[in-house]
Amino acid sequence: MIQDEPTIFTLSNGMRVVYLHTDKQVAHLGVTVLGGSRFEDDHEVGLAHFLEHCIFKGTQKRKTYHILSRLDSVGGELNAYTAKEEICIYGSFSFEHLKRTSELLSDITFHSVFPEKEIEKEKEVVLDELNAYMDSPSDKIFDDFENYLFGEHPLGNNILGTEESVRSFHKDDLLRYTEKFFYPDNMVISYVGQSSVKQLEKVLEKDFGHITSKKEKQHPKGFDDYKPFRKVLKEANYQSHILLGGLAPGYNDDERRVMSLLVNMLGGPALNSRLNLSVREKYGYTYNIEANYTPYQEIGFWSIYAGTDPKYMKKTEKLILKELKRFTEVLLTEGQLKKGKEQFKGHLALSMDSNSGMMLGLGKSLLIFDQIDTLDDIYDELDRITAEEIRALAQKFFAADQISTLIFEQNGKD
Repeated sequence: MIQDEPTIFTLSNGMRVVYLHTDKQVAHLGVTVLGGSRFEDDHEVGLAHFLEHCIFKGTQKRKTYHILSRLDSVGGELNAYTAKEEICIYGSFSFEHLKRTSELLSDITFHSVFPEKEIEKEKEVVLDELNAYMDSPSDKIFDDFENYLFGEHPLGNNILGTEESVRSFHKDDLLRYTEKFFYPDNMVISYVGQSSVKQLEKVLEKDFGHITSKKEKQHPKGFDDYKPFRKVLKEANYQSHILLGGLAPGYNDDERRVMSLLVNMLGGPALNSRLNLSVREKYGYTYNIEANYTPYQEIGFWSIYAGTDPKYMKKTEKLILKELKRFTEVLLTEGQLKKGKEQFKGHLALSMDSNSGMMLGLGKSLLIFDQIDTLDDIYDELDRITAEEIRALAQKFFAADQISTLIFEQNGKD
């Protein structure tokens, strides 16, 4: 998903690396592991995210302070994130500190010891994060929607877990999880920076090439049990919140690019998206309205979120459904389709303006999708999309009987 051609090579132990050269002073290096929350067992809900927190709490040769200071002391940054499908540990640094960063990431990834004392302290940090999320209806509604959408499937679980699950975790759980997922064939290293391919390969071979395993890449449990729903809950504070959505193509589906274009035209970041022009600009019903498309490996979902005054909730929902119906019935004109494609191309280019974001995207793309699409590749695919394909996809996924709805009403109101 980049404009310049990346280089992909493999270390002696089979670990794949994706490299992209840049002349910038700052470089970015990340390790992405196929072991996000959808891979958790029933008794492990929230464990992947908890692992992300605890992996910085000590290794066989470093205590927490030394881990946190290793990059910070030279002006760099160490970070991590957990998603439904992946865990990523990464650093941003002045390019001359590649060796320091590579060795640190290797140490954290493969030699963390998870001291029980630190685990107990980190539980309170994660529970505070969970409470902050519970205090924000505009955030909570997205996770609750996925929970209803995917039901008891792991994709429906909250990445943060629950208070009960977080308090139950111990050192053995973390060691078992890393043993299960942290091995060469199940991870990818990504780099964006000045160092040459030869320099990078030499450094990574030293720090990562000695890790061996005969395990193969993990494959998640599939999902095929969607039942549309409508839920109205007393969860809001001042605004009411609404989220509509349904299933969509996954990463490995040929229709994913059509879905991306369709959702961008419907309610992407542009001020002239259909939903923004209709619900916000024409009627003034909402400050924030957006459409999103979230693909996973074999399945995905689309969603539309709006926060509005309770008195406008029904009118807002009606307008959203009207716009969805338009896509299923009315064929885009040649001019509308061309404009939508050009706009989406611009959004894609802007989204790739961050080198750190590009490094994360490269790693995830190679790990989950097994390939890297350049910006030119994506543009070519977009240019081939027809108005008929967009309408057919809308008819498939925006059909009235396939739409689910979650509404957060104000507490104490009928």
